[in-house]
Amino acid sequence: MRKFLLFLSVVIVGLIFIGRLFYLQVYTSTAHNLFEDNALRKVYDYPKRGFVYDRNGELLVANQPTYDVMVIPREVKPLDTLEFCNLLKIDKSKFIETYKKAYRYSPRLPSVFVAQLSKEDYAVLQEKMRKYEGFYIQKRSLRHYQRSIGANVLGDIGEVGHRDIKADPYYTMGDLKGKQGIEASYENILRGVKGLKFIQKDRFNRDIGPYKEGQFDILPEQGKDITITIDAELQEYGELLMQNKRGGVIAIEPSSGEILAMVAAPTYDPNLLVGRERSKNFTKLYNDTIAKPLFNRSLQGEYEPGSPFKLMNALIGLQEGVITPNETVTCYAGYKYGNRFMKCHCYIGRRNNMVSGIQESCNAYFATTYRKILDKNGNASEGIDTWSKHAKSFGLGNFLNNDLYVGQKGRIPDRDYYKHVYPNTFYSTYTISNAIGQGEVATTPIQLANMIAAIANRGYYYTPHIIKSIEGDTIPKRFTIPKHTTIAKQHFDPVIEGMHQVYKNGTAKWLQVKDIDICGKTGTVENFAIIDSVRTQLTDHSIFVAFAPKDNPKIALAVFVENGYWGSRFAGKVASLMIEKHIKGYITRTDLEDWLLRYGLEEEYAKPYSGEPFNINDKAIVQPVDDSEYNRLKELLKKFKTQ
Repeated sequence: MRKFLLFLSVVIVGLIFIGRLFYLQVYTSTAHNLFEDNALRKVYDYPKRGFVYDRNGELLVANQPTYDVMVIPREVKPLDTLEFCNLLKIDKSKFIETYKKAYRYSPRLPSVFVAQLSKEDYAVLQEKMRKYEGFYIQKRSLRHYQRSIGANVLGDIGEVGHRDIKADPYYTMGDLKGKQGIEASYENILRGVKGLKFIQKDRFNRDIGPYKEGQFDILPEQGKDITITIDAELQEYGELLMQNKRGGVIAIEPSSGEILAMVAAPTYDPNLLVGRERSKNFTKLYNDTIAKPLFNRSLQGEYEPGSPFKLMNALIGLQEGVITPNETVTCYAGYKYGNRFMKCHCYIGRRNNMVSGIQESCNAYFATTYRKILDKNGNASEGIDTWSKHAKSFGLGNFLNNDLYVGQKGRIPDRDYYKHVYPNTFYSTYTISNAIGQGEVATTPIQLANMIAAIANRGYYYTPHIIKSIEGDTIPKRFTIPKHTTIAKQHFDPVIEGMHQVYKNGTAKWLQVKDIDICGKTGTVENFAIIDSVRTQLTDHSIFVAFAPKDNPKIALAVFVENGYWGSRFAGKVASLMIEKHIKGYITRTDLEDWLLRYGLEEEYAKPYSGEPFNINDKAIVQPVDDSEYNRLKELLKKFKTQ
């Protein structure tokens, strides 16, 4: 019996070994041999990244060749380290650090040792690569930005990190991917699919050609080209107008939700983040914590919206039936509640209806309207929820579900927001600042632009987006379906007429453009900062929202200029020029152009950091830029048409 069990055990173990060997040599031999065989070198074949075009077919982003030095750590043999480092223009400590990093990643898989060699460095190194076993050169492409505009729109590509590799097994050490902007949002479309080549080596570790004539090679799939909604010329013009200022400009086509321009100031040349200098340049931009050029203010900047939010309160008041367009409110140069006074620029005793209230930006009119909304049913806690619901139907207080890489929610408060401050109940006067777009309300420039697009459309909007078309594909459906607000269509006409009168006879009457009926709203927002642990009031922000023409609108936009003071001082001028440039294609208001180029705000931004006491009374003073800067900007302006 024991002999039988021993014999049976030997047979079973033998069968297991035979089965395992058969499985390894027959079923998995190809995969094992290809990826584990030391006689084969595996080389990724990187596809060309898709091109990016603007809405008019102008090429914005192309490719340029570059060369990476790759390493397979376990194949590295002793070498003249000093000579190799000199060829690569690195020091020995960098050589050791990079080699250890590659070894930790994988001893047998290739890693990038030195990225993005120039053509000249590649030509010198290629002749000597045979001396350095375990190293080889791999060709790939880098981005080439055709114009020095739209850095925050287009974004950039950079090397993947461990987190990227862990999240997506497609990537390996040394791969590049979109890091910001369009490059990040549409990474999976632009990148294509990389291929793989198996190169046969001889016993001296020299390449002798494709393994089995390339029958196991995987061909790459080139990235798809995309067309974005941006008008490159309008974008460039907006960036020029915003020189020496900080803020954001978002322009939207109301009939489609397509973003025509997305300006974040200050900006930078996107080509700074290309090539071997990328890391150094990125660090410099990132560490600029004052100007923050990497911070996309048009998408990420959360600000109190100021007077443009009065348009929302007018619409909610009409929808809730607490006011009529012809109903008047008497203004006494502001609105008194309790022991406080919310002043405005109306003269004492002026009687405003809705149109004139918008035209003159009357605080008394909109404070009265806001209180009526909240107190409609005798319970301000319920009223604030109704008010909040209407405002959020315009896309405020939440992410817009767009295709932009970054963004902020903004804030539209409701009963839950206030319950920690007022746990039992509260009165409408407690939140009266919301009536004029201050207090707890916060929006981003893109949210304000979208709100104005919804007003221009008389009650609906399309999700703002930056993709216009994809090669061989369609854009997501969510960008082609209109979203309707909770405000009935008939309530928009008096509000739009009020915006029209802002340009005709109101706070923007000096910004009119001949032959274009513009509807707009100025805004001035208080600005506070903590300086030396003290809450300090700085110069107000300048805001302007507008759309044009009044009927069949072609453009809706929001302009935000930090420390620009009142709305028509900086932001309104930018808005009028952007509208004229888009609709006419040329500029007649060259006086506004010249003023914006002549005057900047760099000295204003330096005040809190100068060490000198800040005087709020200095806020009306505008300092001209120096003559060399002015002449530089005037030279750049020559490419745009005027009449």
